[in-house]
Amino acid sequence: MGLLAGRLGGGDDPGSVDGLALPGGAEQVTVERVVDGDTIVLAGPGRARLIGVDTPEVHGGDECFGREASAFTRREVDGRRVRFTVGREARDRYGRLLVYVWKADGRSLNGRLVAGGYARTLTIPPNDRYAARFADLSRRARREGRGLWGSC
Repeated sequence: MGLLAGRLGGGDDPGSVDGLALPGGAEQVTVERVVDGDTIVLAGPGRARLIGVDTPEVHGGDECFGREASAFTRREVDGRRVRFTVGREARDRYGRLLVYVWKADGRSLNGRLVAGGYARTLTIPPNDRYAARFADLSRRARREGRGLWGSC
């Protein structure tokens, strides 16, 4: 984990998300496909919902910045190896696995979505491990007019 942890530093790049270090015990898997900005399909576990984030919809109603959020997630992880941890509550009411995801370079996908303005925060206890950090990232994205905060 040393190399990964070292690449999580802050900085002005909205993709540099500190405070979301890859925890020990994270599983490695390939993302089979991206459903939308906050839902992916993991090889083996299946359909998974990203914890703590809510991207605009693209299915059943095209919301402002939904296509951009889906495209971002696709660019970041589609077909790639990622690491993930499951939330304290493992599944949502639709049966999706609830996960935090880190890219191979150690950056948090969940955090990058919020920091780039591709998602709003969505905190549903008990899956609130990074809620305070996501709130900080969201405030900064909004203040700087990133993503949906500047386009909608």
